[in-house]
Amino acid sequence: MVTIPLLYRKEKVRIAQISCGTEWSGIQPELDKVAELVGAEIFFPEASLEEIELGVEKLGFSPVSHSLRVMLGQAIALENYRDVDGILLLTCFRCAEGSLTRTVLRRYLQGRFNLPIITYSYTERTKAENLLLRLEALANLIRKRPLLEVKRQEGVSLGLDSGSSWTKAVLMEEGEVVGFSALPTTDILDTALKVVEKAVNGAKTRFSVGSDPVGVTGYGRHLLGPKFNAKVAMEEITVCAKGATFLTDQHTGDATIIDIGGNDNKAISTHDGIPYNFTVGGVCAGASGRFLEVAAARLGVSVNELGELALRGNPSNIRMNAYCIVFGIQDIVAALAAGAKKEDVAAAACFSVAEQFFEQQLQEIEVRSPIIEIGGTSLNRGLVRAIEKITHSQVKVPPHSQFAGAVGAAVLASNA
Repeated sequence: MVTIPLLYRKEKVRIAQISCGTEWSGIQPELDKVAELVGAEIFFPEASLEEIELGVEKLGFSPVSHSLRVMLGQAIALENYRDVDGILLLTCFRCAEGSLTRTVLRRYLQGRFNLPIITYSYTERTKAENLLLRLEALANLIRKRPLLEVKRQEGVSLGLDSGSSWTKAVLMEEGEVVGFSALPTTDILDTALKVVEKAVNGAKTRFSVGSDPVGVTGYGRHLLGPKFNAKVAMEEITVCAKGATFLTDQHTGDATIIDIGGNDNKAISTHDGIPYNFTVGGVCAGASGRFLEVAAARLGVSVNELGELALRGNPSNIRMNAYCIVFGIQDIVAALAAGAKKEDVAAAACFSVAEQFFEQQLQEIEVRSPIIEIGGTSLNRGLVRAIEKITHSQVKVPPHSQFAGAVGAAVLASNA
């Protein structure tokens, strides 16, 4: 059960749910819980038989599953609804046909409606806690669009990103990062106090909690918001997108933002600096930064050194294609036992994470150039190169890329 207080008490936002199997899988009650928390009203577009048949014809896709065909009809029927604020597009993780249906529908809906869209492949064990970030982000994109349109950071403000693995803080003044700090997350409040103190002490700028604006994001945002009297306490999707576009001056046009984190991964499409399509997840740790940490430890190097090793290696010399972190490490152990070079193993580990991120998440959004990589793993040059090879695109890594979430929080707080 989610135990945080009701996040929004103002007027509800209307979200159209186009999905398959959420009732028999048992996750619909979890969705309803989260909708109540974020002040959202979920409704299901009603599709007639004619609209279902038209969906198959119009979208040029005819799934075998009747339930998936109904989803196509729901997309057509959405034209009949005028009071829609966002779209929730869901199918089961184990269903390959469902994945294809999501992709077809996402492209169609993005072409027809100027609405933010969440795409997600759920399991029968998905709980409200797993869904909260996604629906909260969707609600923020709807409610806080004017704030998200800001392009400048003014005065002095502090951004705090309380992540699952690391807690980061930045102090900003007139658009520049003047102080920053990061520590592994242990006790949420204690770690936050330490990184804030280090960031403030490392800057020549005077800052006072309570007088100057503070923005918080990350897993600890609900605890830290009241503690720091934060003007903004927002989930990572909108905040990281703001930080990434701010650091790259990508306020106009399109971009794709990727963050391969220690606990979850994010892929976000933006237009004029505002997210309009995103996905969060990664079902297995083999596609996360955590796998790179374990791989680096097995090779006896740091994560950043793993990236440098990877630049000198050839990933095609090592067979490594396991979604599971356990099987991935088994591949590493077997390769080293067979006499493989450390450089090749490092390159294969980076390439494996990039491949899985592409398969699991970049397929879920509309990828548009430029691609911007943020988060701690953006400092791993081997991973960046692997993503470039797989996407056939140049990847931008901005200054302070690992602090993008904290930067976004500081920018938003200065304008709130």
